[in-house]
Amino acid sequence: MRYALGIEYDGTDFFGWQRLSHGRSVQGEVEAALSFVAAHPVEVTCAGRTDAGVHARCQVVHFDSDARRSERAWALGTNSRLPRDVAVLWAREVPDAFHARFGARARRYRYTILNRPVRAALAARFVTWERVPLDAARMQAAAQSLVGEHDFSAFRTVQCQAKSPMRNLHEIRVAREGDEVAIEVEANAFLHHMVRNIVGSLLPVGRGERDPDWIAALLAGRDRSVAGPTAPASGLCFIAPRYPRDWPLPDDLLR
Repeated sequence: MRYALGIEYDGTDFFGWQRLSHGRSVQGEVEAALSFVAAHPVEVTCAGRTDAGVHARCQVVHFDSDARRSERAWALGTNSRLPRDVAVLWAREVPDAFHARFGARARRYRYTILNRPVRAALAARFVTWERVPLDAARMQAAAQSLVGEHDFSAFRTVQCQAKSPMRNLHEIRVAREGDEVAIEVEANAFLHHMVRNIVGSLLPVGRGERDPDWIAALLAGRDRSVAGPTAPASGLCFIAPRYPRDWPLPDDLLR
């Protein structure tokens, strides 16, 4: 039988999603908990791997098991074995053809910037602090040049192992919400550090240090060395993947 899980986590104290021979990983914690509930070794495949310090509101994974457990038992039993910074939100039995990674039509991220003169205490693990006032409207205007299918070489890390820099960015929205500036991005897939590098280039635009058309010039130039720095991981959260409506998943993941 194949099952899908929705998982949220605080990525602050992890070396990232992917299982490692050294250091703490979200995948390692999830697989250990599932293996206990299933009473046999379990390996999971996720919709999108996250880096060290990056969070997830609804990471989706699939795994196979012959163990007969209810959906409720998979969720609650796994949570009973997980640490406080990881939680299973739901479990669903899915057809064998479902694949958490290859079946996803899109992935959505949100980057949150705390934009005020003083740093955060309560929200510090989940935001990036920027004390200089940001013009969210300028950032929004600049970001629209990224929408569509492009070569995103200017916004990929040099360690990126993707075979192609081409990605289709469906939507990017920058909006102020009180003291926070939120940047939401949806694409078919992302390059390594792509969202954080986009944010790092939008920040100088928001501070008035660069014109909005600088982002379009960076995209066309395809040169990572002249773009902005990589924004910190703390502000980035993987919101969710999107799947076709014929899969038995929660409605907010389907389109």
